Amino acid sequence: MFKPTKMHAVSAAILSLAVPALAQVQAPTLAPVLVQGGRIEQQQFDAAASIYSLDGETIRSGGPQVNLSDALSRVPGVVSLNRNNYAQDVQISIRGFGSRAAFGLRGIRLITDGIPATTPDGQGQASTVSLTSTDRIEVLSGPLAQLYGNAAGGVIQTFTREAGARPEGEMQLWTGSYGLQRSDWQASGRSGAVGIVADYSTFAIDSYRDNSAAKRTQFNSVITYDASPDTRFKLIANVFDMPEAKDPLGLTQAQLANPSSAGTNAVARSTRKIVSQEQAGATVEHRFSADLRMQGRLYGGNRENLQFQTSGTTGSWVGLDRNFHGAGLQLNGKQRMNASMAFDWVLGMDKDNSGERRQGGAAALGQKTGGVTRNEMNWASNQDYFGQINWHLGERWSLTTGVRQSTVRLKSQDDYLADAKDGSGSVKYSATSPVLGLTWHASDTLNLYINQGRGFETPTLAEAAYTNVSGAIQPLFNPNLRASTSRHLEVGSKWAISPSSRLDVAVFQIKTADEIVVDLSVSGQSAFRNATETQRQGLELAWRQQLSSQWRTVASATVMNATYERAFGTVSAGKQLPGVPARQLFASVQWARQGFAAVGQKPVLGPQASLDWLARSSVWANDTNTAQAAGYGLLNAKVRQRYQVGSARLDVFAGIDNLANRRTVGSVIVNQASSQFFEPGLPRNWTAGMQFQQPF
Repeated sequence: MFKPTKMHAVSAAILSLAVPALAQVQAPTLAPVLVQGGRIEQQQFDAAASIYSLDGETIRSGGPQVNLSDALSRVPGVVSLNRNNYAQDVQISIRGFGSRAAFGLRGIRLITDGIPATTPDGQGQASTVSLTSTDRIEVLSGPLAQLYGNAAGGVIQTFTREAGARPEGEMQLWTGSYGLQRSDWQASGRSGAVGIVADYSTFAIDSYRDNSAAKRTQFNSVITYDASPDTRFKLIANVFDMPEAKDPLGLTQAQLANPSSAGTNAVARSTRKIVSQEQAGATVEHRFSADLRMQGRLYGGNRENLQFQTSGTTGSWVGLDRNFHGAGLQLNGKQRMNASMAFDWVLGMDKDNSGERRQGGAAALGQKTGGVTRNEMNWASNQDYFGQINWHLGERWSLTTGVRQSTVRLKSQDDYLADAKDGSGSVKYSATSPVLGLTWHASDTLNLYINQGRGFETPTLAEAAYTNVSGAIQPLFNPNLRASTSRHLEVGSKWAISPSSRLDVAVFQIKTADEIVVDLSVSGQSAFRNATETQRQGLELAWRQQLSSQWRTVASATVMNATYERAFGTVSAGKQLPGVPARQLFASVQWARQGFAAVGQKPVLGPQASLDWLARSSVWANDTNTAQAAGYGLLNAKVRQRYQVGSARLDVFAGIDNLANRRTVGSVIVNQASSQFFEPGLPRNWTAGMQFQQPF
């Protein structure tokens, strides 16, 4: 079980002294927040789970709204790292799940406006989230996340804002260090039963490191149509285009002496990525009665990806053309059995598919040369059924039960047989993920809960693409990789210390069998295997305090011990999981001369300022724990001034990150074959910008 350390004792002592004293300050109340408690919407305070919600104002105050990692740094249990490498996306893990991802998201589910942004095999891309038009973000971790199926070590949901009563136009312009240029243009309005939000944004940066410039544009739109008082349709469209994202690669320990440099051969071989993605979806919600409603969704899209790598004699390229689509349906209901017992329930199904043409070949100076030497068709699909019931057992107890039955299929068809090696293959995974939780509503201001559940994580198509044959990597589909299975246990409390202060605490333990890890990695190609057992156990704290009408503070802390419980290969038992810091702390103090607006209201005019501190302990970069990135602490400061100009609003803002100009490693590439593990963080850097909003 989890063992307290000196840090836990010190944290508890500080909180026991500081929180009651601060609670005596007369201050505005903290607003209640509705969240998805598993698959059922409920009050965040009453949910038997660790759920954290970020409103739109918090997202916008984080900076130019380019990287999802900026907004998530304050969420306990979440390690959100900006690689400063737009070719590989940000690195996000939740309670250690996703930390080994070399690119994109892995091991956690990403959902945007009810539409999955994670493919059936568990891969996702955070860069496609349009933060400039996002109204809120929810992060769910722990056992209840398992109700979202494969690779749900945690769930991140983003929601685009909806049109207000008055038509409105908005413009944002940003500039900053290393050639950063950012613009955003939004229009929203309603006409009768139809509302629309349309958002177009651009981003470009020369960047800090050599060979790391990037350009991208994005369009995001949500149209709502209220066909009747009981029926609402929503149409979602998202277009993402990144014509240039140079890849500086990671650095070795020796190369870190010059952190602005690119990795070995990155410049000479013009490593980079080109990405375009289009996605459209539709959701419908119909209310049959006050106690029964239906939700449905359909979506589809295409993603094209071309990447130039350093592998091979002069370099290589990999091309991907993916089509994806899916559908989902669920019924939500409420039922009262007697005066003291009632329950909320949901039943539903998800069916998702992706098919991708993957090709590759040789390259020189970042251009294709010769013919195709890899040509295959890959498919991934899932068909899942789920149910959840929240039982309200009198005034003081509630019981959460849920289960999900999942079937995931992976298939590869090798269409390049000139090498006399047929890499075709297929595999099917089935799993049942039950969840059980109990909450004691000790008082109107204190909830105590315990829950447990089981989850699973299949290999991705990329992880199953190669096989280790007698110490050599072969392009053979690996059907012998097993899905990892996990057992989650969480105990927590949610305490409204006063109307203006809130403290959430969660202690968790996760035991995983057959963890999927790198078996062999050579020249950008990796074969994977199953480890025996891992264990993650930790403590999470989240504290909010409205000190007065002008001052407020937010703090979160995570302490986690993540280890391999049994030896495998060259890794001995007791080694730490790479990419997972043992300690993380975030603290923010915010001031506003005219006070802070309530959630969902327009920000108050006048000056505002904030000072944030983010600290992480060291992390291992490989399974054998022979390479390590040092820990660090960063101070970031931001100021903002809001004006009323006639009927319009004008905001001007500026920020400085890494005030002390600390040299840091922003993230690590776990088990990188050439020991180029380290991706440097930015030195002191600044941003400045303005926002103009005009109602019509």
